[in-house]
Amino acid sequence: MRKEKLLRVGTTYIPVADVEKAKDWYVNNLGAELSYQDEDKAIINLADQSFFLVKTKENETANFIDQKGKEHFSLTFEVDGWNALEALHKELRDKGVKVEEIEDRGHAGNNFVFRDLDENLFDVWSALSPDFKRRK
Repeated sequence: MRKEKLLRVGTTYIPVADVEKAKDWYVNNLGAELSYQDEDKAIINLADQSFFLVKTKENETANFIDQKGKEHFSLTFEVDGWNALEALHKELRDKGVKVEEIEDRGHAGNNFVFRDLDENLFDVWSALSPDFKRRK
């Protein structure tokens, strides 16, 4: 029996300068599906959850600075294995998305980081969570 009180992350909010351009970027580059859009936000479905692309003032991001002074992502996407990670890395690079090199961080799987149009950082990890694998 699970003791967790919170069962899943349902929605993530991402700051964007231009809702229309951001929505197009997520649909065209990540395969997101548009659910709703108005002048202040777009709701997209991606990676088994909803993302609200929320219009903000310029230069807002979801990133933060860690204790070593490095800009850091706040969200990691998962893919199913090395081949999927490598294929997505190549696809994003071929589309002109800003991607960093694939790296081994000393734990299971490998990762790479990419940026959206508004410089929001996202991580991608090659190890799909066991709970999600069971649901597939």
